[in-house]
Amino acid sequence: MLFKYKSVDDKGIKKDGEIDAPNRDMAISGLQRRGLIILSIKEESERKSIFDIRFFDKVRMKEVVILSRQIATLFEAQVSALKAFTMLSVNSENKLLGRKLNQVADDLQAGVTISGALAKHPDVFSEFYVNMVKAGEETGKLNQTFEHLAEYLDRQYTLTSKTRNALIYPAFVVFTFFAVMTLMFVVVIPKLSEIIIESGQTVPLYTKIIIGFSQFFVDYGFLVLIFLVLLGVWIWRLSRTDKGKEYLDRIKLSTPVVGSLYKRLYLSRIADNMDTMLTSGIPIIRSIDITSEVVNSRVYRDILKDVAEGVKSGLALSASFEKYPDQMPPIMVQMVKVGEETGALGQILKTLAVFYKREVDDAIDTMVGLIEPVMIVVLGFGVGILLVSILLPIYNIAGGIS
Repeated sequence: MLFKYKSVDDKGIKKDGEIDAPNRDMAISGLQRRGLIILSIKEESERKSIFDIRFFDKVRMKEVVILSRQIATLFEAQVSALKAFTMLSVNSENKLLGRKLNQVADDLQAGVTISGALAKHPDVFSEFYVNMVKAGEETGKLNQTFEHLAEYLDRQYTLTSKTRNALIYPAFVVFTFFAVMTLMFVVVIPKLSEIIIESGQTVPLYTKIIIGFSQFFVDYGFLVLIFLVLLGVWIWRLSRTDKGKEYLDRIKLSTPVVGSLYKRLYLSRIADNMDTMLTSGIPIIRSIDITSEVVNSRVYRDILKDVAEGVKSGLALSASFEKYPDQMPPIMVQMVKVGEETGALGQILKTLAVFYKREVDDAIDTMVGLIEPVMIVVLGFGVGILLVSILLPIYNIAGGIS
């Protein structure tokens, strides 16, 4: 339950905010443990107007990056964990994140460790994040840990955003192409085809084909639209199942050009994850297990799960990777092998992460550079065929009349 409160601290400074608690008494206890004197507290109504509904009420990765840097700065300044999270919860612009940090502060006040308190909010703090904080607690280097987390998340955010944004443009162009084609077939061509048919002249085969397609969309376009909606719903439901996610991930990796881009993205993420965790003192098997959960690909997740089992049984990491030549390229296997032999596996993984990040950047730049001219040519060619197929007979009719 969410409660709104007004209070003052021991210095007489007013503090208003929200606290999430099972009931009113626990909310009051939580605020009192922070040294606050409660002026008023009331349960926030669950009923909201349609204008208050937030469809995208979530914590973005960028906000977690900023939060991690803020925590690192506060810890560097010798601010206690409880005070740091309390300050951040009050000053957070994202109300959902503010409530989460509020709950973390309450758990810290009750004696829970930072990693334990963060682990209660997996929708904001991933297993990777929690384990990194746990390693920082064990080594006594929490400020450095949060700084490393911020840098890591910033790299992943930048890389993922660039990949996603690179795919938005071609998707928009393809959508525009089909929208223009549909408009031509449903609105423009039927009106022009009436003129051609009524003229009584011999209609070329290619014009008949275009008119036939147009008539099909006019007569059965609604059924096509229903089919596409049902197909979209089926794909969405398929993506919610484990088998469906794995199937879609395999399609994603096997798609020409795009598949190569995603493969490099996942390899960069794997290398970066493992380097960050190994550098923080997390055991290699645990690092592989956590990486498998945050790589965001069912295909690579299953591979890493098998790799972890292989390492547990005494197999070298490079030898485990070598069993998957299609997903783990030879250069990665050889580099990991060198890292194992020299005892510099973390440094090698960092080098691989940088290498694959550069590969992703180059692939995106190349793809974006080629997409625009290719799409323009395809769009122009498609529209040109339609116009020639319809306008040429009309031009003949005009010539015959004159």
